[in-house]
Amino acid sequence: MAQDKALLQSFSIPSELKQNANAVIRLNEVKVNLRASDEMIINVKRIITVLNKNGDRHVDAFVHYDDDLEINDLEVLIYDAFGKEINKIKTRDFNDVSAVDGGTLYGDSRVKYLEYTAITYPYTVELTYETETKNTAFIPWFYPLADYHLSVEKSTYSLSNPSQLAIRYKILNAEAHAFTEHHEDASYNFSVEHIEAIRPEDHSPLLADLVPKIMFATKTFNLKGVAGSVENWSDFGKWMYKDLLDGTHELPEKTILEVNALIENVTDPIEKAKKVYEYVQNKTRYISVQVGIGGWKPFSAAEVDRLSYGDCKALTNYTMALLNVVGVTSYYTVVFAGNSQKNIQDDFASLQGNHVILNIPNEDETIWLECTSQKLPFGFIGDFTDDRDVLVVTPSGGEIQHTKKYTAKENTQTTKSTCKIFQDGSIDVSLNSVSRGIQYDKKYLLASSTERELEKAYKARWSYINNMSIEAVEIGNDKQSVTFTEDLSFKATNYGNLSGERMLVVVNAVNRFDYVPDRYRNRMLPLKLKRGFKDVDEIELHLPKGYTIEALPKDENLSTKFGSYKRKIVKVNDSTLLYKREFTRNDGDFPKEDYKEFRNFYKEITNQDHAKMALIKTNQP
Repeated sequence: MAQDKALLQSFSIPSELKQNANAVIRLNEVKVNLRASDEMIINVKRIITVLNKNGDRHVDAFVHYDDDLEINDLEVLIYDAFGKEINKIKTRDFNDVSAVDGGTLYGDSRVKYLEYTAITYPYTVELTYETETKNTAFIPWFYPLADYHLSVEKSTYSLSNPSQLAIRYKILNAEAHAFTEHHEDASYNFSVEHIEAIRPEDHSPLLADLVPKIMFATKTFNLKGVAGSVENWSDFGKWMYKDLLDGTHELPEKTILEVNALIENVTDPIEKAKKVYEYVQNKTRYISVQVGIGGWKPFSAAEVDRLSYGDCKALTNYTMALLNVVGVTSYYTVVFAGNSQKNIQDDFASLQGNHVILNIPNEDETIWLECTSQKLPFGFIGDFTDDRDVLVVTPSGGEIQHTKKYTAKENTQTTKSTCKIFQDGSIDVSLNSVSRGIQYDKKYLLASSTERELEKAYKARWSYINNMSIEAVEIGNDKQSVTFTEDLSFKATNYGNLSGERMLVVVNAVNRFDYVPDRYRNRMLPLKLKRGFKDVDEIELHLPKGYTIEALPKDENLSTKFGSYKRKIVKVNDSTLLYKREFTRNDGDFPKEDYKEFRNFYKEITNQDHAKMALIKTNQP
């Protein structure tokens, strides 16, 4: 009892757990009772002390529920810094809202959450709840630390297994914080203590790849009434194909005739696939569906054909059905989507992922299709699903494969421009820029922007140039070659800095690197650089009448493990210079000790891109 009282008092927190922390998890107990392959009860007790206003978001006083997940009990107690109870909140006092966003057409998931406004800090929240469900496909993982600026005093996890189901678990990232394990006949028990808060640092790996966690799964499970039995990814793929995909590929005869007409006289399988992909893009639109088994099982192809919309599962499955019609093999693929490049855990078969794409086997290189987009080129997936392990579902079983990695040599931006400098320091710039790979991905949506949106976007890109006015913009989006072309001209006043007889001009007006990562006195996390790129720039500089060159920046040639930077200025004639620049940034994983060198590399590039030339007035009229 005395120990429980101490957990409610903020002054009992060890000082090292307060360092870099906005909140401290005093105790987190998760108890899972797996009564049967279709019956699971979860009890949670969570005591967290919030140290300041920034820690409010760590309270996490919410519980999800739906038609198959029932909340039996839910309560929150609030304590002051001395452990005195100041508030008691029961289930009826929680907010109850839909857990799906506005873009979801159907969804039965809901959430009860507490919106508490603190008067003073620190304060402590004790959350207890119990849920019951027939879905056992998602056994909670043991995830003691799930955010930055959060520390853990003690966290425990127990899994009771009275029905003696075959349990699998995998411990990850426990090198720095080892779990204490204690197992009995029908239970698995884990605990961990004293995890200090982690401060976020620029260019570090995913937090989920750094903190300790344990994954759990059973051989036999239930997913919204669909039974499964798997031990590996091959089994998992067979189960998904048989119980979730099989029987969903039938199409109306009218659509079959339409698609066959599209590929008449086309023999190449990839060209057929392009025709089908374009057909899907023109016919359908994306909308989320999260009802019942709809979270994992796609609508039938016939239903998507009738409605002309669907979620990622439905649109991918529909595209696969159409490709089947024209004799092109393709496979439904589960992925963790998002910029983070999160992998499916390749050695632990379980329900993972948050998105679905399509895999088309090809002799030269596997083709990946994002079937929810009406604008992406065929075979281009961009940074949403690139360079990560995914689950490819085939009739003969599941396979872990890796999606397309866009290399620095592919992620290019090549710019040729002319910059005229005038006697009053103003400039007139025209340029042609061609982007490919991930650099294409960052720009292709500009093709559908309004004139006002384009002006805003370009002024943001050249934010270092004041008094800019966009004169003309012409955009080309070539989906066939996956290249994005920009022809643009702009003017700016006071670009050159006048001082007596001299004018100082930053040579690089077109593609200036302007970012220096944060400095850390004691870097704690490894360095991760995602998605390398290469910029090639050429600027023809026309000097103002009546001025001559007094001083030019020296040529530069930097080379490091993180990339390279080259700059050369060539004098064409007395009034014209040719500025050449090439910047390549590599991707890769590096130890924390390399961060200072990496930061210095970026700092030097920034300095070089801000280099100025000095012009001086001549005696000529």
